[in-house]
Amino acid sequence: MDMLSEARTPPATRPKRHSKPIAPIPRPEGCDGIGLVLQGGGALGAYQAGVYQALHEAGLEPDWVAGVSIGAINSAIIAGNKPEDRLNKLQRFWLDITARDPFTMWPEGDAARGWRNMFSAMNGILFGQPGFFRPRPYSGFFAPRGSHHATSMYDTAPLHHTLHKLVNFDLINNGPMRFAVGSVEVTNANFEYFDNQETEIGPEHIMASGALPPGLPMVRIGHHYYWDGGLVSNTPLQHLLDNLGCKNMLIFQVDLFSAVGELPRDMPEVLSRQKDIQYSSRTRSTTDHFLQVHRLRQELREALQLIPNEKLTEEQRAQKATLERLPEINIMQLIYRQKAYEGDAKDYEFSRLSMKEHWRTGYFDTRNTLAHAEWLEFSGTGGIRAFDIHRASD
Repeated sequence: MDMLSEARTPPATRPKRHSKPIAPIPRPEGCDGIGLVLQGGGALGAYQAGVYQALHEAGLEPDWVAGVSIGAINSAIIAGNKPEDRLNKLQRFWLDITARDPFTMWPEGDAARGWRNMFSAMNGILFGQPGFFRPRPYSGFFAPRGSHHATSMYDTAPLHHTLHKLVNFDLINNGPMRFAVGSVEVTNANFEYFDNQETEIGPEHIMASGALPPGLPMVRIGHHYYWDGGLVSNTPLQHLLDNLGCKNMLIFQVDLFSAVGELPRDMPEVLSRQKDIQYSSRTRSTTDHFLQVHRLRQELREALQLIPNEKLTEEQRAQKATLERLPEINIMQLIYRQKAYEGDAKDYEFSRLSMKEHWRTGYFDTRNTLAHAEWLEFSGTGGIRAFDIHRASD
């Protein structure tokens, strides 16, 4: 099924189209790897699938994927399948979990669409999403304290089955792609990345990264229990930056909550804007922190270059040699921009129509980004550059 042709996006929100298919794009000269960083955001995660489709068509397959929450699920499907199967498996996942959508006909217009989205979100709250989560027999608020049902509203056993069906975990653990997902330990609030370089990844690690309370249950791994990593940091960008060493990386950072937004004018917009600020803040702080550290390293390198080697200790000479190989990083920021009719339920409104719109938007945002070939090039001088198609357009 063609996800793009099926999406009915209103003209006012339809991204700029390209009439020709994406031509294969060779990896930029000097690029040692491509990273795909996927933020959490529930139903908005279809935007990430659209981003991957555009990269796949351009031949820019990632060497490293890292995700949190819904980004962890999309990352697992990408890393846990061969390149020729990834897009089909992503389509199967998003079509399956949006299959229960009773509102096939609806009037046009922002107000009517807003009501449709609200009813769709309520449908998911009451009945769950197939292949993802289902309501427990009774609310966790009424379950006996300490019982299995007392700490969540839904059961994620359907997601466990879906992951087994769509993801080859042997490929994640033994394949060439580096993979990591973020989660937080419930009892001590420590944030932890499950990285296939250090951990044998299974369905429980993906489910732990997306176990958002109080809706979804905590996940036990070993002797510890984990919740959604978005409670601490909704972007896994820092893990990638901390572990890339001296590699020159082209990173596609896909965020589902925008730091930039309109002034709220009613309570739904207040709640929606609150989510944007809450879940986008760590992305900005992570990028700013790494830029500061990188500048300090550059200044230290310049200072050490002024000192003759014979006056340096062995440790200082080793550090000088390391600083001579500072990486160059190009970050392509792809940030979902909320539609006028989307409210605070945008991250748990799983209608088929909204899913296809999100997918389509991610696809064309990425196409527009890839059209700026100069953004992908490496200068050979080191440093970090970040690009955002929306800021360029504005």
